[in-house]
Amino acid sequence: MELVKTSFPAGLLHPRLAPMRLYTLSKRHFVLVFVVFFICFGLTVFIGIAGPNAIESTVQPSKSDGSKVRWTFNSSSPSLSTYNQQLWLTCIIQLRAVEGAEMKIDVPMTVQIWGVVEDASVSYVNNQIYKPIRKSICKEKCAEIIVAHLGYLNYTQYHVMVVFHNKNSSIKNVDFKN
Repeated sequence: MELVKTSFPAGLLHPRLAPMRLYTLSKRHFVLVFVVFFICFGLTVFIGIAGPNAIESTVQPSKSDGSKVRWTFNSSSPSLSTYNQQLWLTCIIQLRAVEGAEMKIDVPMTVQIWGVVEDASVSYVNNQIYKPIRKSICKEKCAEIIVAHLGYLNYTQYHVMVVFHNKNSSIKNVDFKN
């Protein structure tokens, strides 16, 4: 075996080692690479469009007591898995007829959230009742209001009860979206 002296730090190289060559694609291989790429890209887009929705939402109306002073909303989330990352509850308030005037309203509410475990036992989330006051700008319909947002889901299902305290009786209807 013959060793060749070089200027590399190792000092010696084996004669069967060839220097690295850069390979180029022929026209046929070049076209084939692009065709395979676009087929994979098109398949990914098709699965994204035809596949299941990433965001699941339902719209539910609320119920009012006879005086139109309290609006109550009770809801249960669908069964959640590890793929569900967040839970949002929003609402859109419709006001009684106001002649094109834009108004700002304060919306006092009480929000109670219970988490349901696999054995069907129920417990408060964070052991508290939330009493936020949201502000909204309204004409006939108000801007969407975020009622509750759970960023990390510890339970497989949630029960939510929201009570609006309509002091000025201007609310005509409340639709919830979760």
